[in-house]
Amino acid sequence: VQPLPPAGADTAIPTRADPALLKALARAFRYQKLLDQGRYASISEMAVAEKIDRGYLGRLLRLAVLAPDLVETILDGRQGADADLARLMEPLPSAWSVQRAALAPSRLPRRPGTPDIAARGD
Repeated sequence: VQPLPPAGADTAIPTRADPALLKALARAFRYQKLLDQGRYASISEMAVAEKIDRGYLGRLLRLAVLAPDLVETILDGRQGADADLARLMEPLPSAWSVQRAALAPSRLPRRPGTPDIAARGD
């Protein structure tokens, strides 16, 4: 059992994750959720309501369809140099196995048992 830190102590967990990339991922999943819930009928409608450039919003939403193990790797700060925010906002294949191959395969290992999007029939 470890004692609690003193009041006012910095309890933040150090991470190597890219803050800009983490923020973009969080926004992408939030915006995708709003679309899924039907709050907005289209990306264009959302862009106007959220005061975001429509093109930027479309690129940002690409992050919401990354393979789950790629997202986890990014959250852990273990992504390779090829998986920076600029690269991830470029068009990527929808098949998770192809995403993995395109984004530094030596640094983004596929977790055993993680299904590919093609296997799900999506």
